[in-house]
Amino acid sequence: MKLSEIKKILTNLQELHFVLENGQQVPDHFHVTEIGQINKRFIDCGGVVRDEKAINFQLWFSTDNDHRLEAEKLRKIIALSEEKLGLEDVEIEVEYQQSTIGKFGLDFNGTAFILTTKTTTCLAQDGCGIPQNKPKVQLSELQVAGCTPGAGCC
Repeated sequence: MKLSEIKKILTNLQELHFVLENGQQVPDHFHVTEIGQINKRFIDCGGVVRDEKAINFQLWFSTDNDHRLEAEKLRKIIALSEEKLGLEDVEIEVEYQQSTIGKFGLDFNGTAFILTTKTTTCLAQDGCGIPQNKPKVQLSELQVAGCTPGAGCC
């Protein structure tokens, strides 16, 4: 989800709920402790220089159970971040504390924001010799022209 998308969703939302893909809810008394833009410049294992950008939201909660971040307040935090930091309209990445800091993508299911799983990959698979996924086929579906019992092809 891009920054423009969350801003649009927040204009019609009263309550904020964040949920992990497994259904575990982020406690309602969470804080958005940071909003920023991450600019990552790196070289992949194939020697290609790459640039990635993401808007980072950091979610955190403590023991202050009476705290509740409203959609309007988050809209104001985003607007201030855009004004002060010049945020771009790029994908949002969410940091959320579990056994370690986890990084998640962001989606919306109509009532709650979903922290989606992110994975790593090799960006230079062809240069690293990683084989492409081969399609699975049933041997019974293979047709070999001219190969019949007694034809000597097997």
